[in-house]
Amino acid sequence: MPTDVTPSVLDSSFIHMLTNASFVVQLVLATLLSASVVSWAVIFRKRRAISLTRTAAESFETAFWSGGELSALYQGIEGRALPATGVESIFEFGFREFNRLRKQTAIDAPQLMEGARRAMKVAQLREIDRLENGLEMLATIGSISPYVGLFGTVWGIMHAFRGLANVQQATLQMVAPGIAEALIATAIGLFAAIPAVVAYNRFSDQVSRLELRFDTFMEEFSTILQRHAAAPRSP
Repeated sequence: MPTDVTPSVLDSSFIHMLTNASFVVQLVLATLLSASVVSWAVIFRKRRAISLTRTAAESFETAFWSGGELSALYQGIEGRALPATGVESIFEFGFREFNRLRKQTAIDAPQLMEGARRAMKVAQLREIDRLENGLEMLATIGSISPYVGLFGTVWGIMHAFRGLANVQQATLQMVAPGIAEALIATAIGLFAAIPAVVAYNRFSDQVSRLELRFDTFMEEFSTILQRHAAAPRSP
């Protein structure tokens, strides 16, 4: 059985098809590969951000429900060099606003709680915006990449058939390489789109779960602050 690789086999290689594709198809492929690189960069960055937020929330909630003083917990967050994120940020904003308003004697308990909840809501919205940042890029890449790849395929097939205009007798051997080059664009489009769509759906679900966790903590913390708001204030 011969082991030598013939030139015809080399001509059908993937690299050869890419280098011999038309300029438009090459441009489409470069765009899709760039989109795939951007997509994976967003995936790794977002995976790390969500994982760190979840771990920090678990650690903070353990300290929060350990029975320690809220003021000590707040001072520990304020004294750190790194800014608070996730549940810590919600606690920090809410407790800071609660203490600030509590020093004003003209504000009653309902107004005090309204201000604290408003501050916590602002912190929550900032955290959700931070966690969702980049997801729109995954959604865009996942939705348009197959169509970009299809455009490259259609253009490549048109280019392949246009090359037969001056040929008296067309054969499959003459058309097949051009069509194969064109179909690569569809394959690369799916290669870029599928991970982006899967990651977008997964991260969106995780962000929604974290948002629910933030809401639950806000309600629980508001109940604790309600008791403090009803307590007599120091002069």
